[in-house]
Amino acid sequence: MAIFDENYLLESKAAKRLYTEVKDLPILDAHNHGDIAEIVENTGWSDIWEVQGETDHYVWEMMRKRGIPEERITGDAPNKTKWLELARIMPELIGNPVYEWVHLDLRRRFGIEEAISSETGEQIWKETSAQLKDDAMRPQELLAEMGVEIMCTTDDPVTSLPYHERAKTELTNTRVLPTWRPDKSMKIESDQWKDVLNDLSESTGQDVSTLSGLLDALETTHKYFEQVGCVASDHGVEQPHAYYVSKDRAASIHEKAYAGNELTQEEINDYHAYLLVQFGRMNAESDWVTQLHIGAVRDYRDTLWELIGPDSGGDLSTQNIEFVKNLKYFLNEFDEQMEIVLYCVDPTHLPTLATLARAFPNVSLGMAWWWNDSPIGMERHLEYVGSVDILRNHAGMVTDSRKLLSFGSRTEMFRRTLCNVVGSFVERGQAPESAAVDLVKALSYDRPKELFFK
Repeated sequence: MAIFDENYLLESKAAKRLYTEVKDLPILDAHNHGDIAEIVENTGWSDIWEVQGETDHYVWEMMRKRGIPEERITGDAPNKTKWLELARIMPELIGNPVYEWVHLDLRRRFGIEEAISSETGEQIWKETSAQLKDDAMRPQELLAEMGVEIMCTTDDPVTSLPYHERAKTELTNTRVLPTWRPDKSMKIESDQWKDVLNDLSESTGQDVSTLSGLLDALETTHKYFEQVGCVASDHGVEQPHAYYVSKDRAASIHEKAYAGNELTQEEINDYHAYLLVQFGRMNAESDWVTQLHIGAVRDYRDTLWELIGPDSGGDLSTQNIEFVKNLKYFLNEFDEQMEIVLYCVDPTHLPTLATLARAFPNVSLGMAWWWNDSPIGMERHLEYVGSVDILRNHAGMVTDSRKLLSFGSRTEMFRRTLCNVVGSFVERGQAPESAAVDLVKALSYDRPKELFFK
């Protein structure tokens, strides 16, 4: 079998027929880490490392694991050296989705079908460098070529959104919307918390030394994001805490921390719980979707944090998460009041989250996340969700991508996996093909459209 051909990931005739129905549908990506300035400025890139490795901690982790020095990953080595090192170890990455994403990017966007290796790395460098000079390889043109209809970046509340404002008038083929992510403002235990609040005060003109002032400042940013087209918030929480806490209690904790006094773990949890509920209330009033990304343990590897900082590939997942008790108040408080999407990073949590989603019509499951957005991870996720909850209510695919070309390759991997799973239902006599066609179309386009972009 040829690699990455028309049969890639499609194991049955039914799966192949289903894929023809969805492969050319527009892409709706409600959660990614796209660079809005890069898109609006539309100047493009100089070389393939900028495209494939410069911003992708998935790539960095693979290179570290194969013994490549940090100097040749995130350090000062020339980009060509970094690309050739990645090319050298690429054959050793078979089985990991990084191998497939990078090959798909080269095949679908550059027309390069050679397998990446030490023997082909130099030629691929030259060929891609030449192609990247073409206007067709600039960000806006590539988004249009990939069929990206709407995408949502991830943005801190203190972020000014001039590029998003420009995108509303300057982009003709793709809508780029911001997503409100107030994580830093609620991390009262962080050494940087007061600096975050001071930045928020400077950007909004509010006195954030009190809880009321902080809420006013966040409300100001929330309304600003809404004016620029925001339709969702996103919250990364290692352990969710959402239960009733009085405003007086939260205010006293806020003032204690702002004065520089140490907090107990109970106080930290209470503050988290209070703010998460307030975020939910703001979202419900604005008819936004609330996305909860739960369970990622951030910056676990100290040497990476000290050398590079956050988002450098030093994160991991944990089973030690309490969902049922800690989400009960939040889910009941906003029962049928707003749409909620739950993402879990450890697949062993899926049985619990699937039953939570089954119990609440306004709660949907997000796609297999982070280390699970591989063919095997997505396949197991879809099969299980379909057997416990309802696949038609699934939130659909988000790329979570930090590089533009992966909007296409990650979406293709998802759609092929989806068609393979639903195709197996047809092959086993579990569903008529006509209904299967409707289902794969819905999860590829209709469902995210009605959930996020109604």
